[in-house]
Amino acid sequence: MMENSVKKLESEVVMKRERNRGIWEFEHGMPADGGGQDLILGLDGGTTSTVCISMPVFSFDDDRLPPDPPPVLARAVAGCSNHNSVGETAARETLERVMADALSKSGSTRSAVRAVCLAVSGVNHPSDQQRILSWLRAIFPNDVKCFVHNDAVAAMASGTMGKLHGCVLIAGTGTIAYGYTEDGREARASGAGPILGDWGSGYGIAAMALTSVVRAYDGRGPPTMLTSRILHQLELSSPDELIGWTYADPSWARIAALVPIVVSCAEAGDEVANGILLDAVQELALSVKAVVCRLRLCGEDGKDACPLVMVGGVLEANRKWDIGKEVISCISKEFPKMVPVRPKVEPAVGAALLAWNFLKKQS
Repeated sequence: MMENSVKKLESEVVMKRERNRGIWEFEHGMPADGGGQDLILGLDGGTTSTVCISMPVFSFDDDRLPPDPPPVLARAVAGCSNHNSVGETAARETLERVMADALSKSGSTRSAVRAVCLAVSGVNHPSDQQRILSWLRAIFPNDVKCFVHNDAVAAMASGTMGKLHGCVLIAGTGTIAYGYTEDGREARASGAGPILGDWGSGYGIAAMALTSVVRAYDGRGPPTMLTSRILHQLELSSPDELIGWTYADPSWARIAALVPIVVSCAEAGDEVANGILLDAVQELALSVKAVVCRLRLCGEDGKDACPLVMVGGVLEANRKWDIGKEVISCISKEFPKMVPVRPKVEPAVGAALLAWNFLKKQS
């Protein structure tokens, strides 16, 4: 039995090696210099999707800032790369495929890469960073600079053109607040996943809505418009069926997709939906305040200016019930000079800019 287990493991390793070799098969027959232009890969990996962009290594002359917006040679998209959500093997394969896809679209190979910056959700501890770094260095040539961060780092850099100072609030499927000082200190709040309470996230908002529907059906909570709207959206006939729907596939992004229904019900005057969004605003604001206070980003008296980069679908200002605007209103009562920043570039570009700034410092 032991011998069979060893053979099975060896077979799985060989199959994985062959599969990964196929990912980079496009490099065969390409020039040895990888296409002639030095590149940086920037990657933003989230619970819903993973984006990788390739960017040329532009001039490091003097104190020149990077072009605004920076040039992007190619962009590739894949699925979830959060190892806490899909497992480490699937996450790594997604990351490797999306990087290969971006290089292929650029007409380049790994030999043209000067630096790679991966900013991935689920990177919450130095051990996470080291594990991914070891794997990353095995993929690229030895002279390639490799960096691994939480996805909040790329989100911050997307609003500050690659510099790390201030606070970033991400509210998409999940949520996290991260802060950085000019002397290198950092702090975070939230971002522990749905079980440990990503309240204010898309998942948190939608989960509360589903709970409210069940409570209303049981008679434990007030009636709500959410019941008819959610059942219609999911093509269900009774709240009883929500149990089967939810546990058939409790993936975070699938639940979070119900957020627009909660917002529309709140806009239509539903008190339950409105209460859910108000609670989300308070939770998101608390995360930012916790980070700002720990790092004293707004000074000892809270009156100094500080950027707040805001990223994620929950914070998008395209509705009458504007969650992002309400969060800012709540925060400004305590930190009046907090400056909201809506990034002009996506987080994957922010990741590439982080790598460019590092190369510039070393040049």
